[in-house]
Amino acid sequence: MALPLTHDDPQQLGPFRLIARLGGGGMGTVYLGRSPGGRTVALKTMHEQIATQATFRSRFQLEIDAARVMGERYGAEVVDADPFAAVPWLATEYVLGPPLDDTVALCGPLPERSVRALGAALCAALGQLHRSDVVHRDLKPSNILITAFGPKVIDFGIARAIGDQRLTSVGVTAGTPAFMSPEQAMGAEHTSAGDVFALAGVLIFAATGHGPFGSGQPADLLYRVRFAEPDLGGVPAGLLPVLTRCLSKDPAHRPSMAELAGRLNHEEGESAEAEFTDYLPETALAEIGRRATEVWQIQPTRLPAPSGSVDEAPFRPGMSRRKLLTLSGGAVLGAAAAGVGTWAWLTQRGEHADTAGPRPTSTKRPTNVPSQAVWWAKINNTDETFAPTTVGDLILVMNGDGLVGLEAKTGEERWTRKWEIGSSAEKIKIAWQVVSDGEQAYAFIPENVPKEGLSIYSVDLKNGRPRPLVGPIPDLNGAQGAPAQPLIAADGVIYLVARERNGDPSGETGWHEIAADLKSGKELWRQPFKGAYSPDTSRDGIVAKAVGSRLVLTRRIGVLDIVDGIGVRDTRTGRMLWSRDLPRERLDSDSFLDPGQLVADDDRVYFGTGQLYAFRLSGGDKAWAFGEGRDKGDFEKDTRPYGRPAVKDGVVYVAEGTRGLVAVEADSGKLLWETSVGGVPSLLVTPVIGRKYAYVAMDGNARISAVDLHTHKVAWTFRVPGVFDGAFVAHERAGTLVLKSGDFVYAIPFE
Repeated sequence: MALPLTHDDPQQLGPFRLIARLGGGGMGTVYLGRSPGGRTVALKTMHEQIATQATFRSRFQLEIDAARVMGERYGAEVVDADPFAAVPWLATEYVLGPPLDDTVALCGPLPERSVRALGAALCAALGQLHRSDVVHRDLKPSNILITAFGPKVIDFGIARAIGDQRLTSVGVTAGTPAFMSPEQAMGAEHTSAGDVFALAGVLIFAATGHGPFGSGQPADLLYRVRFAEPDLGGVPAGLLPVLTRCLSKDPAHRPSMAELAGRLNHEEGESAEAEFTDYLPETALAEIGRRATEVWQIQPTRLPAPSGSVDEAPFRPGMSRRKLLTLSGGAVLGAAAAGVGTWAWLTQRGEHADTAGPRPTSTKRPTNVPSQAVWWAKINNTDETFAPTTVGDLILVMNGDGLVGLEAKTGEERWTRKWEIGSSAEKIKIAWQVVSDGEQAYAFIPENVPKEGLSIYSVDLKNGRPRPLVGPIPDLNGAQGAPAQPLIAADGVIYLVARERNGDPSGETGWHEIAADLKSGKELWRQPFKGAYSPDTSRDGIVAKAVGSRLVLTRRIGVLDIVDGIGVRDTRTGRMLWSRDLPRERLDSDSFLDPGQLVADDDRVYFGTGQLYAFRLSGGDKAWAFGEGRDKGDFEKDTRPYGRPAVKDGVVYVAEGTRGLVAVEADSGKLLWETSVGGVPSLLVTPVIGRKYAYVAMDGNARISAVDLHTHKVAWTFRVPGVFDGAFVAHERAGTLVLKSGDFVYAIPFE
């Protein structure tokens, strides 16, 4: 319900004129606003009195990041944001649809087919969030909006990265008790399995009108969540087994989001081509249409100031409703009234398409592009899990639809290659997995219905088209459900992980590390390894680097008893030369590596956790350790004070605690110099070292500091619009340092 503005509400936030209040609470206020072009948005702000506290600003920034990860398909599209303003604000699309709790109140408990469709769509939404290693932590009916195009998940105020405990105090729970997971209720780590638990509670509410643990005081609810059996009265018999399993007190016994989606998708006899509107009761469709019309009938009103106070300047109405409808509303209203829409993310129709040839980026600098950016490009719905990749004279980035090739010097879009369709019957878009050796890009393209085995393709840098290169290898699985993982391409060889076709369907057996020749396309060797593996899960991913005749591999193993392992294989035979466990701090949840972050030179591999370690590639023994007894600033006990290192020209660079950057001699571990970087350095982003500067990410990924390698002082700082996605790469020939933030790709000078 829209409420009048109060006398002291701002007239405008950023470019958006405020129309009405939509709600508020202890953290901030939500407004209805409109852009100069007539677009209606929801504007969330933070109260000025808490905006001065770093913790709350960090939470607000994380909320913006999580909303961008979710994207417009599964959530409210982020239109604009300014987390650095005196009063931080976030503008998202105004979603035309009621929350799930209002829908159930209006329509009554939903039929089983509606609950299945709702659940499958929410699995897809949360799956996208989890692939970026972010969990929602507050999934509940009021945070799910029902639209003609599918449900949208909103309110990421307490979302955070898996394993990130920095914004959660010990013993403090965050979330809604009625839909918490047991582990969240007792203040423990809430992983993606916790979101599965919460989703089951939401689906029980949709099917019955009540939550799985009833209502009442928070303390009572928290007790029931942890120790009581759920109330499943009224749940359709067809949903009981899977929802019961989702509500297991033990996270390990719950299904994954992918498995849950498979159990919920289409009942027998249902058409796979059905649209979301086909599953909604008529009353719900009518409510969606009513809300779509109602938003344009809201007129800006403002309550008078209390007696004795100073009035604000008079409010000037903007465009007429007629003009606003002409500019942007008519198409939206028409779509909502007609009830059109598809589960585009489940049933992509039509053949793949691509565009080739340079398309210039805008020459008019947007307001969110800092002056240091030498070029920028807007790529809608960028994929945060894929860091910018340098190849030839291009930068490759991914979005929700495909692979984009940008000129490294200018940012001009050379081509866009949409994902191949896996099966003409299923018509599901399947994302590629891409690696580069710097001169050429290579892709594994999963098949929806595998026929001939596993293949690796090269990517034509002129137009983005894939060309068969390796395989097909008949006995290896190239299916979407058991994806291979290209690790690295180097010296004419591609190294990958894949599973045999006759391996255990659960993924427990049949996994191999494999080498294939990039010229002949022939397999060179394969070596088995034991245990389950999930190559599309970054927390379980193998990270590799080729150094001469050695292939260095690291992997995190285990969930509760975690081990960071490292091993070295002979690149000619695949034989394991040595392996060992890496040291890690007890609470170091960030010691896993992402692709490209394994750091080694010709003699040693380097790893940061409680100390900065160097291990000899020749035998795996420790060459040296740096950091014992040093003042590393303010950080929690048993966590890591050293970040992910970089090495260049015999010097190792690493972020140290909350203090700054240190440089040590690669041969001995001797300290060469140390410096402050103008704030707290990020321990999760590897520094990039140029000829003149060391580029260091700041905590929160909102700034990059350029440290002069001669003076050891910060020469300049690039303030990232929003936050970049955790990695930045240098294209040395183009002289650019490239990063992604939201839907923008930026380049700054690399020297």
